[in-house]
This record gives sequence, structure tokens and C-alpha cells, in this order.
Amino acid sequence: MRVPFGWVKEFVPVTASAEEVAHRLTMVGLEVEALEPDGDEMIFEVNVTPNRPDCLSIAGIARELSAIYGSEIKIPEHTIISGPGELDINVDILDTALCRRYAGRVVRSLTIGPSPEWMKKRLEQCGIRSINNVVDVTNYVLLELGHPLHAFDLGTIRGGQIRVGTPSRVTGNNAALAFTTLDGTLREIPSDSLMIWDAERPVAVAGIMGGQDTEVTSGTKDVFIEGAYFDPVSIRRTAKTLGIKTESSYRFERGTDIKMLKKAIDRAAYLMKKVAGGVAFGKIDIYPKKYAQAAIRVSYDKISRVLGLTLTKEDISLYLKRLGFTVKENSDYCIVTPPAYRTDVSRDADIMEELARAYGYDRILAELPLATVGMEVEDNPEKDTRERLLGDLKESFLKAGFTEVINYSFMGEQDLEVLGLAEDDERRTAVRIRNPLRAEDSYMRTMLAPSLMRNVVHNVVHGNREFRLFEISKVFLNRRPTEAGLPEERTHCAAVLYREKMQTLYRENTPDFFIMKGLVEAVLNDLKIRSWSFVRSQEPFLHPGQSADILIGGERMGYLGALSPLVTDRLDISVRKPSLMLMEIDMNAVVPYAMQELKYMSLPKYPYIERDTAIIVDASLEAASIIGWLRDYPSDLIEDISLFDVYQGVNIPGDRKSIAFNVRYRALERTLRDEEIDSLHQALVEHVLGKTKGELRK
Repeated sequence: MRVPFGWVKEFVPVTASAEEVAHRLTMVGLEVEALEPDGDEMIFEVNVTPNRPDCLSIAGIARELSAIYGSEIKIPEHTIISGPGELDINVDILDTALCRRYAGRVVRSLTIGPSPEWMKKRLEQCGIRSINNVVDVTNYVLLELGHPLHAFDLGTIRGGQIRVGTPSRVTGNNAALAFTTLDGTLREIPSDSLMIWDAERPVAVAGIMGGQDTEVTSGTKDVFIEGAYFDPVSIRRTAKTLGIKTESSYRFERGTDIKMLKKAIDRAAYLMKKVAGGVAFGKIDIYPKKYAQAAIRVSYDKISRVLGLTLTKEDISLYLKRLGFTVKENSDYCIVTPPAYRTDVSRDADIMEELARAYGYDRILAELPLATVGMEVEDNPEKDTRERLLGDLKESFLKAGFTEVINYSFMGEQDLEVLGLAEDDERRTAVRIRNPLRAEDSYMRTMLAPSLMRNVVHNVVHGNREFRLFEISKVFLNRRPTEAGLPEERTHCAAVLYREKMQTLYRENTPDFFIMKGLVEAVLNDLKIRSWSFVRSQEPFLHPGQSADILIGGERMGYLGALSPLVTDRLDISVRKPSLMLMEIDMNAVVPYAMQELKYMSLPKYPYIERDTAIIVDASLEAASIIGWLRDYPSDLIEDISLFDVYQGVNIPGDRKSIAFNVRYRALERTLRDEEIDSLHQALVEHVLGKTKGELRK
């Protein structure tokens, strides 16, 4: 928010320099990001946090400076004498839950024209364009006091009536309502959105934007100034639905000061009379339920323990009263009532935060916390194992040259469409977010792959031609809810390996699929996992000939493989022949198999004997199955089995393939003889040929 320093000094007498004031504001939580000179004026660029809507005005910033410097704050002149006669307009609040107060005042005999230079300049310094003297007054008061106002052309209000309600309440119809706003756009207003109506039609979207039919023009003579307190949730929902963000909606959706209404309307009428020569008439103020801020009990002892400060009762009362709080002291505690504009203060922790701000964060000394030597720590072996596992997993990826990424836990429906998941796939049953920041992030993610695909596209667009990324985070599965009805949260690990295929020296020619497979094997070995294997994957977004499911103990834990060319095309990666490998593992399922007990044995004393064999089998038979059958053969002499060649081509029928494997034999207590190994190996080969219905390759 842009704040002219000279305007602030009209509220509170500050003699300090702009630089010192900027520093003091920053130290109390209102970060001044920049100081910008504008002629003789200095403009503060203040970063107001979402929980402090009371500071979205000159008066709000002045209140903070008043507390900092212990000065009185001066509210600008707003006293006005009403003209004679009765008001000829009535107000009716139909939805009191969405509009807790509505006030207004009629100003007649105005002369519409340009605003004076001093007003134009201040609006421009704050980033608002001047329109005419009446509209500019409403914007000026919004900036000055923080309460949005709206001026209707009174001559266009039909039936002398103002109604506040949703379309469903006013019309009894739940259909969306067509309405043209001030910007000339025809919009579909949801039936549950709060609107302002005259006797016959809607005239404004409450708290967001007025209607084109009732705007103040050069021919306007009389206006009705509207001020209200609208429900923040309702305003935010409507603004998000319509895609509108205005100065008014920005403040209403964060919460305005319900008690400031009368002063804001009077101030606007006062300024209109000053700059447009009007005559103000009596106010209307519909206030169904008076606002009452709940009192908060705060223990003096707790303040000292939490803040680590030695504050007397007098200090506490002084600081809080400077901030506008009402304090009632007792022996061991005090009762604090926040002002109406501090809707963010609701518990004792909030009060203590205010005391820390008022005392000064920069004055609080840094101290090391006390720790007891030999203190008992809660024993939770399962949690310790999981944390150690994730730490080792991260270390394993880092040493393999991967870079960790951290993404938001959101995805969009288009992400699942890109991957081509089936309609009945569990991962399509995602938790929908009620109020997403973007349409592309409307769901909680059920897999990490969509986020990594976004990372890939971002890196490729920025010219990165080779990279390795990994992420360890949670996914949310809605088809398997917990006992509390919440989605199941599972920790997944995913990684991508991307590189462009280019002719160059000093580059390994190993296919990328086997590089990724080797990396996965290295990770599983680092986690001390045994009995893992790979089988052909059926994932729709992976290349059918370059993909595999990861099995541990016969249970599917994840997948790895090359991304399907169809998916690569959908990602619109405009690179010739990109290579993109993807893997993802469910770590919740892996934990029971990880960190298995290690057994150490002495180096073998006796030599081994190796035998190589090639067999011809059906082309559809998976190599993993053959390795499994070899390992299942009952013999204590088999030390290791490895597959070293798969061949299809010349001298091999088209529906067959050749698979060559190596078997290493060793005995721990003696030297083996060739004769017994030949016999054992022949039996092993016959066992495999029987399982595969294959034949020995000559």
C-alpha cells in the first residue's frame, strides 16, 4: 500500500524523519519495502499483512505511529449540519447474516466536475485515477479512513428504496443473475452473492462494484452515499467467482471497522460539500445487532514466561491502551477488550504479540533456550525409522546428482488429462479445494508426477537441456478415507531425468531407461531393501516398451520408465527427441521393508565357478520372471545370478527372443569341482526351460 508521509502527519504529529518512521513501522510488523520521493512528499510502500486490515488506510498507519511515539491521533474534520426536511429513501436489510450494518446519507444540489488539485494529487500518489469530485471523495475517504463507500445517483434509484439481499432472497430464484457493472461488463451474478437493489432491480454488487445504471455522471445532482459492513467470506467468494478485485473488495473481504461507518459517511458528506457545493441531509443507519467485541483474559505470569520480558502491570496497560485496547487490571491477570477495528485479536496469544510489537522486536534480547542434560526423550521407534529412512532416501538422490524440488500440494484436472489416466483410476478421485488460488490448482494432488511435469516444462522453457529432479512429499487419496472421513495421506518419492538427445563426445550411450533403473536400484540398495524386482508396467503415461513396475516382496510399490511420446507431445516440449524418465514410489509401503538387519560375513576363502547360458523364449516373457525362477532353484551353491543380454533379430524367430544369464557358484567350506557344477547347472537350465517352455540357444 502506498502511503504519503505528509498525509499521515495530518493525523499524528511526527517530527522524526521519513527514514526513521519507516524503520519504526517495520520493527512493529508493518514492513516498509521502499521510500519513494514525489516532489516535496515521501511515499511509503507498506507491506500490510492479511491479518491487519485496520492498517489499510492512512488512519490505520497513523494509529500505529501514535502507539509508537505516544502521541494523540487526530481524526479529520467530519462534523456536518444536516439540511431541513425528511429523507425520501428507505433501507431494508433482507440478509442480516451477510450485512450486519447499513448506513447512508443523501447529499443534494451537487455540481459534478473535476476534483481540486490537492485531492487529485493524493489519489494519484496512492495509485488511484481521478474520475470526478464526488467519486473521488468516496475513494479519498476509503484511503483516509479505510472504510469503502459508494455513491449512487439518487435520481436513478427507483421507488425511493434500497434493499440488501441475495438474488435468491429477493427474487426467490436460484438462477444466476445478469448484471452490468460500472466497467461496462455484463456479468453472471451467483444466486448466493449479496447485492444492493432499489425497488425494482439490482443496482450494485455489494462491497465490490456498483452498477452502470446508477453511476454518478456529469448530469448527477443528488447522490446517496452508501456505507456498510458486509460479511468478509461472502465478499471474497463473490469476488473470486466474478474475477473482480477492487479497492473496496480488498478491504471488505479482510474485515472493516463496523463502528467507523458513521464517521466515514459524515466525512464523505463534509468533503462533497467542500468540493462540490452540496447540501447534506440526515443519515439512515440500520444496525440489527450491535457489535460487541469479546473480552480476553491474560495472565501476567504467562506474559512474562512467553515473551521472556519483565513488564510491570503499568507497562502492560500503557502499551495496550496506546494500541486502542481497553484494559481492566486485576491482581494476577487483566481483562483486555480489543477495539472494533482489531478483528484479528481473539485470544491471549494475540495480546502477547501486541505487547511484543509495542515493546519493540528489536529490543528483545536473543537468548539460548535452557536444556536439561540427560533429559528423557519419547521413544518412538517407528517414527525414528521413518525419519531416518527419508533422510537416507534424500541423501541417496543427492549423491546421484539429483536436485530436490518443493512444490505446492495441488494439481488441476488438466494434469490428470495430460497423463491419460483412466476414468476409474483411484488417482482421479481427488479432494477438491473449495477456494483455490488458481483454476489450475483446484485439487489436492494424488501423485507427484504432475508437479514434476510442470518443473520439467519450466526448466525446458528456460533453456535447461539436462537435469535431474526429485521430490519427497505427501499425496492425498480420497478413495481410501481415514476413520475420521479425511483423505488418506501417504508419503511418495518421485524423480525425473531429462536430457536432449544430441550427438556429442564423452556421453554415455546407455539407454536412459537403464540409467533410471540403475538409479532406482541404487536407492533401494542404500535403503537396505532386499527381494525387489521389476515387471512390465501398465501405466498409461509410460512408454509400453520402456517401463516397469517396482515390486518389493511381491507387492507393487511404484513405477519407473520413459514418458510416453503422446504425453510428451501434450506437454508441448518443443525440443527434438527429448528423453524424459519418470519414477514414483509409495514410501509408506516401502518402510516395512527398509532398514533390514545387516548380516556381515567374512570374505570367501574358496574360488567361484561361473557358467553362462542363453535360452530362446517367447518374446512376451518378462526377464524378471526368468530371474525369479532361477533364484527359486533350491541350491546352497548358487551365490549370484545376473542377466547380461537380451537379443531379438537375425537367426531368432520374430515371436521369440534370446536371454543370456550368468550364474556364479561357490561353496563356503571347500573348492568346487567342474563335474558337480556342470551337473548342477544343467539341472538349473532344465528347470528354467521347463518354466519358460523355451529351448537352449545353440
